[in-house]
Order: sequence, then C-alpha cells, then structure tokens
Amino acid sequence: MPGLIDAANVTAVPFSIRRRDRHPLTNVSSLLVCGLLAGVVVAAAAFPAATISGLAAKASAQEFTNLPSELKQQTSPQLSRIYASDGKTQIAVMYDEYRSDVPLKDISVNMQHAIIAAEDHKYYEHHGVDFKGLARAFVNNQGGGDQQGASTLTMQTVRMSLAYSATSASEVVAATAKTPERKVAEMKYALELEKQLNKEQILERYLNIAPFGNAAYGIYAASQVYFGKKPKDLDVAESALLAGMVKGTSWYDPTSTEGYPRAVERRNYVVNDMLTLKFITADQATKAKTEKVPNKTKPVGNGCTSVSQNEWGFFCDYFQRWWLSQPAFGENSYDRERRLKSGGYRIVTTLDVKAQKSARKRILEQTKDNSVNALLLAAVQPGTGKVRALAANRKFKLPTADKPNPLSSDPKKKKAGVRATYPNTTNPIITGGGDIHGYQAGSVFKMFTMVAALENGYGLDYNINTTPRYVSPLYRDSAAPAACNGHYCPSNSSDKEKGPFNMWTGFGASVNTYFVPLQEQVGAEKVVDVAERFGITFREQGDLDLALHSAHDWGAFTLGVSASTPLDIANAYATLAGDGMYCAPTPIEQITTHTGEKLDVGKSSCKRVTTPDVARKALDATRCPVGDQAQLGSCGGHATAPQSRGAVGHPVFGKTGTTDSEKTAALVVGTTSIVVAGYLVNPDWQAHTDHMQHGVVNPAVWNTVADYMDGKPDEQFKTPE
Repeated sequence: MPGLIDAANVTAVPFSIRRRDRHPLTNVSSLLVCGLLAGVVVAAAAFPAATISGLAAKASAQEFTNLPSELKQQTSPQLSRIYASDGKTQIAVMYDEYRSDVPLKDISVNMQHAIIAAEDHKYYEHHGVDFKGLARAFVNNQGGGDQQGASTLTMQTVRMSLAYSATSASEVVAATAKTPERKVAEMKYALELEKQLNKEQILERYLNIAPFGNAAYGIYAASQVYFGKKPKDLDVAESALLAGMVKGTSWYDPTSTEGYPRAVERRNYVVNDMLTLKFITADQATKAKTEKVPNKTKPVGNGCTSVSQNEWGFFCDYFQRWWLSQPAFGENSYDRERRLKSGGYRIVTTLDVKAQKSARKRILEQTKDNSVNALLLAAVQPGTGKVRALAANRKFKLPTADKPNPLSSDPKKKKAGVRATYPNTTNPIITGGGDIHGYQAGSVFKMFTMVAALENGYGLDYNINTTPRYVSPLYRDSAAPAACNGHYCPSNSSDKEKGPFNMWTGFGASVNTYFVPLQEQVGAEKVVDVAERFGITFREQGDLDLALHSAHDWGAFTLGVSASTPLDIANAYATLAGDGMYCAPTPIEQITTHTGEKLDVGKSSCKRVTTPDVARKALDATRCPVGDQAQLGSCGGHATAPQSRGAVGHPVFGKTGTTDSEKTAALVVGTTSIVVAGYLVNPDWQAHTDHMQHGVVNPAVWNTVADYMDGKPDEQFKTPE
C-alpha cells in the first residue's frame, strides 16, 4: 500500500506520495484559519464546558505552527498466511489483530460510499479539515446538543495512524486523548496528509485501519467475520452496517442483545444518508433496510490449533517453533512472535499436502489415535533439507476439560494425576523441542559408525569375525543391561548371528557384535562427531555430557542409545542421499513480506560434512537392510526389512532400529527423492513394558515412501568415483 512501511521499521518520514493540485486555501489560508480557530473552536468542540483560557491559548496559532509536518508512519498489524508447498493451499493464519490490507479496487464501492455517508459527508470537498464542521460542532456543543467532534475521515486516519505508530502506552494515550493539543495535531497532520495522498489513497488507508468490533480490524477482516465474504462483494445493507459500527463498535455490536437493535437503527440511518448523498436509489435503500442484520459472527482460526486440516498441525507447529528460533526476526522469541503475527507475511512452506495425507493414512492403517503408543513419521527431501511431512496417530489439539486425555501410562505420573499425550496433544513429539528430547532408536545409529570407519580408511569389505556376545576390552560399564563383570558386553538379537561379517552384511543383518568392535577401532569420539555433523542434536543433558566430555568411552553409542527424533534420523540419512551434503531441516520454501520483498531466511542451507565417495559407499551398504542390492559388493541375503524394496518399487536404502526389550521400533527408508523415518514409541513413559512391533511401523514407512514415488521414474544411486 502506498506510504506504508514494514511493521518492524518505524521511522519518522515525510509523506512522499505525489502531490495533488490544491486550492490556495489549503496552502495558506487553511493554516491561518486553523491557527486562529484551534484555541477556540477545538477546545469548545472537544470540551464544551471548557472556557477560552490558558489551555486554549496553548493550542494557538503558534503551537500549531511549531508542530512537525511529518507523521510517523507504521503499517497497522497484518495477519500472516501460511501455505503448503504448492503456494495455494492455506495451512493456517496467524495474527495478533485479525487484519489484512486490501487495495481500494478490491473494496466494494458500496462500502466506500457507506463510510463517507456515515462519517464524513464533505469528504470530497474539504482538504483534510472541515472548518465549517468545526464551527458547527462548536455551536452545537455550546448549545447543549449531542456532542459532535467534527473529525473528518482524514483526521480519523491520522489519529489511528498515530496510535499504531506509538512505541509506548503514553504515546497511545496521547494519540487518542480528548485534548485540544491532540485535535490541533490531527488537524495539521490531516492537512499535510491531504497534500501528499489523494482521496482514494486516504480512503483506502482508513478502511484498512479502522476497527469493526468482534476482533475484526480493517474491512477485509470485517467482511469475513460478519458476512464470510470478500470486501469487493459487500452489498449496500452490509456496507451500511459495517460503516455504522465504526462510531462505536461495542455500542452498535449486532451480536449482543443490547447492541442488535441499535445496529439495525444505525444501519438504516447510514442507508438514508447514502440515499441523501445520491449514492444509491430509493429502491436500493428500501431493499437494504429490509435485509436481516446478522447476529452471529463467522469463527476465524488463529495459529496451529486452527489449521485448515488437523493433520497439518504438527508441521505448522514445527514451522512456528522454527520461526521463533530465527534471530532474523527479532532479538528474542517474543519479538519474533510479534513479527510473525503482525508482519503480514506470505509464507510458503515445504509441506507436501499429498505426502502428508499419505503419511497420516498409512499410520491409521496400522494404529489408532487413542493408542497409548505413538507412531511418528517424518519425511525429508535429500539435498535440500526440506521437510515434506510430519505425521502421527495423534490429533494436534489441546485436550479440553470435558474431554480430557486419559491418565499417563507412567505409574509415577499417573499417581500425580498427569494426563497422557493421547489422543490430543500439541507437544512436538515428532521433531523434539521443549520437554521432548527424543527417543532411543537403536541400530539406525550404526550408519554413523560406518561413515566414520570409511572416513578413516576402512573399506566396505572390512571383515570382523563376530560372536553372539562381545566382551569389550575397551569400554567398561557396570550398570547397563549389557554389562558383564564391569565390561560392556553387547549381544546380537540371535545366537545364530556369528562368524565373519563386513559392512554390507553386518549392516544388512544389523550385527551388534560387528559394529561395537568397529567403533572401538575407529574411535567412539569420531563416531559421535559424524552423528553431530549429520545433524544429531543431544537434547538430553546426559547425552550432551557424554558427547562433550566422554565420547571416547561411549561404547553403546553405535547401538542408538542416544535420544533422537524421526526428523533427526530422516535428515541424517538424507545426507547420504545428498552426496555427503548436510542440509539443515527447514519448513520454508519462500517468505514474502507484505510489501512483496522476498526474504532469503529459511532457504536451503547445506554444507559438506563428508566426501561424496564416503557418502556413496555408506549408502551402498544401507541398501542391504531394506531388501535392495548393493552395487559395489554383496548383501549376502541379509536384510531386516526386505519388503521395503518391493513395496516402494524404486531403488531404496535405509535401516531398522530396535532398542533393548523392544521399547522402540524404528525404520528409515529413502530414495533419491525422499527419506522417511518412523518411530513406534511411548512418548509418556519410555521405560514401558510393551514390545514395539516392526509389523506396525515398517509398513507405514515403506508405504509412505511408495506413495510419494508413485509415477516417478527410477533413479539409481550414484557410485563412488
């Protein structure tokens, strides 16, 4: 909109819109007349009981002349719209004030005429200040009639602009206080505004800034809240109702019992004035006054709990948490949230609506929303870090008092009356954050050990003669389940897993007693370093302490004892498919400001974390667990999720993961286009006694990948140079 600036950049600037031709009265006489009248007329108009005293003298011609001719301009708060990756599907809106500026051409002429009829009959005749109106108000107020203020639409626009540009409570009070000084300032600013903007521009600004009650700010919001339509579609009766409300949004509120008859009467009054001003015909006026005035408003959602489809809620929440973490939007989370909810941004996210729908569908084929165990899926695009889907068997909503969640499955929490996170939750259970640190995911972490070994000169064909149980000479552990006489002694899932294995066969069969000694030889600290480079975040303090101070002695790390999320693992494996380029996960395709400026914040940010050859070699071995064929060697028939390749129908890679006592079941499956990681966990009690089944999580993962790849051509993974 002309003359508006970014909400975050408030500066005192002169009006710079082209100047209109003016009658000499505006440039010279109006200042003289206004200066002479200011102390008398304004004081009387604003305070009929006030005498022409020292207060009036302060609002004199000299005071008027000394006022600055610049008006601090600020865009009124604008709602931000959040879209899916297609740029068309609206996910959510976020706002502090429900408002979205629209150009005058998109506002019904009925509404334009109605506001003039309601507030300023002489709008197209005066030059910002209606001096005759001021005099009339003075006489009327002195005579004891209904109080009149004689503020023109231009003066009202100035007043609202001053209030919105205020940076403190005292400035807001000063901008709206009924004082001669405020009235004088409005008059001078109004005269200046009319020099710089034409009538249409001022009218547009007024209609976009005016409040209409029931949390509707500006004509776009009012049209939606009261009539569920766009401003360009408002008819005469609807326009008259809205125009009549600005005089007193609570007094003329049609949704209240007391306000309804007043709103009808005020609507008809405005219609009559529209007829008097020849904006409408007598027939139009008669028809308008017979239209029923609505007594209910249309609910308008705000934020992630009001997403257009509930299955988008977890992604919306991930986006909002991402935004609040970005220094580009403010120094702290409070400032960043205000920016999001008042900046009028158009935000196109990375959410793939079809992938999201598929993920949710595939989850519900395996489990239900009211299950104590959560099936969590995250999908990431390799080479970009773009998050395409986040789904769970949970509704993204707050539990209510009449329909609370059941008590937690954790006995201690249950005893304390703590509620579970099913079927409704707004916790970031898929992506982590806040109190959600993640979940142990098991053998999916073996990939980091393999990468570290390849980086340090070991080949994919490196053999270790394994045993069903391995007694580590290096790692000591006297407390873990795998402890034996103070040593760390991990076992395989089956006693049959023994003998010589290499990286292809060891990874395909997920042999613990291959990867623990391999980690010993490479160095656990190097494995931890690879995990960090690939995006693993240590959210639990115990994990962080080990990573910082005792990584070299973290024997169980390769078996996935560190907490992680499905998004962490999906993006880590996407780094392999991205040829060793780690791309920070992002929910953003494009952010555009209300002025049309495209921001670079949130665009794919990638860095090389391992060589292409290492990434390609590691990926070749990760084809074995999911039933695909290695290009550089042989999987030896070993696979833990062999159905993945057939289900997807494209070249795939990935890994299963299972923790001690099957407290977590995990699977990650990827192609060159998408990587999906799924966890089956109990978010409320990770020490539970259930046995998580791969028969639940695995089909949800590989079918989600298959749906995404449907119709896409086969693309083979690259081989090392």
